[in-house]
Amino acid sequence: MTKHYSYEDWCQYVKNEMDGSVREDVETHLYSCDQCLDIYLQVLDNEDSGLPKIQNETQFTASLMANIADLNKKNASLGEGKKSFYQSSTFHYILAAAMTIMMMSTGVFQSLTKVADTVQSPQTFQQVPSFSEGLINKTFNWMDSFEHKNKEVQK
Repeated sequence: MTKHYSYEDWCQYVKNEMDGSVREDVETHLYSCDQCLDIYLQVLDNEDSGLPKIQNETQFTASLMANIADLNKKNASLGEGKKSFYQSSTFHYILAAAMTIMMMSTGVFQSLTKVADTVQSPQTFQQVPSFSEGLINKTFNWMDSFEHKNKEVQK
């Protein structure tokens, strides 16, 4: 039987007044218990009434969006000047081209084609007889050796 938490426990949970391990247990219990979920929602509604009311919601939203836009502009201007040469795509293209030229001059790609040819050659594929074919061959060999022994005994 699972333990249900009281209204006071959920108030402590909402106000973040619980220890870490107890808080995790309460949170895990919340996922599986509908009765405690109802109590938790009641606590949230009651705690919501204690928050200050926004007088002019339109003005508040507009000022908040303006602050966010200002922060985005500041972050964008800070990010432009700090990009180093090693992080640019031009550096990566130059590095890739230099490595390709170096590999071509050392013959790495030629050795790769030789390896590919040996892997793809038909000589590497050997036809393995099936189990039934091997069994038939062994049976015939046994019968031949048996007949050969009988001929030696009769002579």
